[in-house]
Amino acid sequence: MQYSSAVVTPRIMKETKLLLEKTPPGVRVTVSEENPRHFLFDIQGPPGSFYEAGIFKVEIFLPSDYPMSPPKALFRTKVFHPNIDKVGRICLDILKQDKWTPALLIEKVVLSIQWLLGAPNLDDPLDTSVADVFKASPEHAEKTAREWVQLYAK
Repeated sequence: MQYSSAVVTPRIMKETKLLLEKTPPGVRVTVSEENPRHFLFDIQGPPGSFYEAGIFKVEIFLPSDYPMSPPKALFRTKVFHPNIDKVGRICLDILKQDKWTPALLIEKVVLSIQWLLGAPNLDDPLDTSVADVFKASPEHAEKTAREWVQLYAK
């Protein structure tokens, strides 16, 4: 892939190369041909989680001031999870400007998203109605999450 240096920085080129050569287990990555700052990921649900049978599509976009600002990430697969809302926004600490550090790599972001699937944070929900279900009836939350995996994440 050849891109002008105005579009993509050496840091992004290096991270992309590393990501394509050593993709983490349970992850498939595609880099947009039109925009090298735009990544599409297929992320396998973590083993032992409600989401283990699913493959989740996640879009990650690197803003123009990356790595000084965190990537933007969105779930494109519908998922019943307290930290992911109905439009796919993700509540994950490292994606927040005040918690982000330029030392983090795209790979770490993807692994953190995969980890979040298996370890919902009920203390910092993005979708409080889903968090309420997880708190009030874990069995119902598990059933619904697994149903949504079958419906949307195959």
